Amino acid sequence: MLRKVSPFALGATLYMPATRDDLLGIVFAEKLEGLRSVVVCLEDAVSECDIDCALHNLYLLLQAVDRRGGRPEGGPLVFVRPRNSDMAAMLAQWPLMRHVDGFVMPKLTLVNLGTWDEAVRGTDLFLMPTLETKEVFDPSAMVDLRDALQETVKERIIALRIGGNDLMGCLGLRRNPVTTLYQTPMGYVIPMLAGVMGVAGFSLTAPVFEQLQTPDLLEAELALDIAHGLVGKTAIHPTQVAIIHRALQVSIDDLNSARAVLNESAPAVFQFNGAMCEPATHLKWAQNMVERARWHGVRQEKLPSNTAAQLTLIEASA
Repeated sequence: MLRKVSPFALGATLYMPATRDDLLGIVFAEKLEGLRSVVVCLEDAVSECDIDCALHNLYLLLQAVDRRGGRPEGGPLVFVRPRNSDMAAMLAQWPLMRHVDGFVMPKLTLVNLGTWDEAVRGTDLFLMPTLETKEVFDPSAMVDLRDALQETVKERIIALRIGGNDLMGCLGLRRNPVTTLYQTPMGYVIPMLAGVMGVAGFSLTAPVFEQLQTPDLLEAELALDIAHGLVGKTAIHPTQVAIIHRALQVSIDDLNSARAVLNESAPAVFQFNGAMCEPATHLKWAQNMVERARWHGVRQEKLPSNTAAQLTLIEASA
């Protein structure tokens, strides 16, 4: 039976080409403190002519991890993104893959799902399918894919990843550097996926933010990601990691409200912090708030001057 991994444990997921020579320092949290998850990429980030070199480098990385006695307990989750299910099947046969948490599945469709299922059968590898092909724009196709995932590899899936750049590429578009993805056709796709996949219990992570000079815009996009229930975000640069993790922190008001909803003695309907709370409908939200706070903490906000507000904060922190 597979161990449990919380989707909130992913946080900012940093993608790195398998050709890099500093991967061991990343895996052992010696280079990027606070990183929660990393993907060693053998797909789009590696040229066709460099595949053999990248595979060799990945093998050397796993050997180095093995010589150290395995990955450190407090280090990031580690995933590998193969080019396709055939490469995944080959990698899954490496004994040293025991030092990897799972695969990111690029360009998942209903057509190739079966071969991915076969590639990991009999292993303890988790999966993070990436939704990034033209079929993603069709809600009925996503319903079919969701149902197929439930019948095959659902127990292996930590989260579904939304491949924003590839989806924009399907339309011949690229993100405007001064607007969020939600002001593009992704403003239709992300809410649709959040509904179609989320209702079946699948968590989703947010697309990459490719602009490195506009952290304020990244924060604005993160607020929209979180409003749509997304549990993490792909990062392409180390400077984005702390910004993403700060955004994933829970406000003290939300955490207090969640705890009130989860209280066994809570009435069927009650008011808390000026809002109606109804445990029958807010239970899942409350569980998510507590789990998110477990992994990302509570947002440090300036204490109000009044004693009552301070007591609320102290009570929630106890």
